[in-house]
Amino acid sequence: MPALAAGAVEPPSLNAHVEAQCADAVLLVRPATFAANPETLATNRFQGRVAPGEGVREAVLHEFDQLAALLADDVRVHVMHDTPAPPKPDAVFPNNWFSTHADGTVVLYPMLAPSRRAERRRDLVEALAAQGPYRIARVVDLSHFEGQGEFLEGTGSLVLDRVARVAYACRSPRTHAAPLAAFARELGYEPEVFDAVGPDGTPVYHTNVVMWIGHGVAAIGAGAIPDAAQRRRVLDRLARTHEVIELSAAQLADFAGNALALRGRDGAQSVELSHRAFHSLTEAQRAAIRRHARWLTAHPVYTIERLGGGSVRCMLAEVFLPPA
Repeated sequence: MPALAAGAVEPPSLNAHVEAQCADAVLLVRPATFAANPETLATNRFQGRVAPGEGVREAVLHEFDQLAALLADDVRVHVMHDTPAPPKPDAVFPNNWFSTHADGTVVLYPMLAPSRRAERRRDLVEALAAQGPYRIARVVDLSHFEGQGEFLEGTGSLVLDRVARVAYACRSPRTHAAPLAAFARELGYEPEVFDAVGPDGTPVYHTNVVMWIGHGVAAIGAGAIPDAAQRRRVLDRLARTHEVIELSAAQLADFAGNALALRGRDGAQSVELSHRAFHSLTEAQRAAIRRHARWLTAHPVYTIERLGGGSVRCMLAEVFLPPA
């Protein structure tokens, strides 16, 4: 797999502007040692703080397999397998450590929790390329920022408007300015940075639990942005190109901000989210999404949400790589 020296800079792809918003393929990682990660509790208020109890492994694998099977009805699904050693309790959330792009770029990201850094597996990316087969033109490795105590956790930290080339990012202990600037420079994005907080006033750990962007439609918990000027700026920017659905604090707590729009085999858009998120939406909000998406699909991932602090979007790494 091509390597890019740490800190090296290349100009963004000349074809960056032709990238589609929605992927037609995803990668999932079937977990081997899923658990509530004690290293992430301090920053993730969505994560449960109770002992997992009996039957968690079986419940998690059932939820995972059901999600993968339902997705495979409409998009290409690549299922990779976590390795038991070292233990990686959050391996089911691969979108945090890598992203792929239509010009053949793979980006590797710096992770806050030391236990999560073991998830960053080049062998897994190589297996994805072989399965496609997909072409990898270059690897942008931002993991060296970990040595500086700065982090950017993939498309958790970043919600990308791939068509308009805007990278939305809310500041948090997992999302820092320097790696964000490096990503933007390498991939040709303009950062749109804001602050978002939960009900207790602490920073929201990932941008992708506050908002999602599809083709023609986007949703955001704008009330989580306490600064009025930032809130208006973000809403105005989204509204230039999308119908914007505003989510309440209660809906964010139910993971309604953690959805992913995908492109099916017939080219139609679907929006994937959890049962919990789906049932938190009002009929008017569902109707607004369906004006742009053929399917609004609810997946039962209650155990993963409760103990992992992430939902359906966190489990899906979009595959935008070109064919080999």
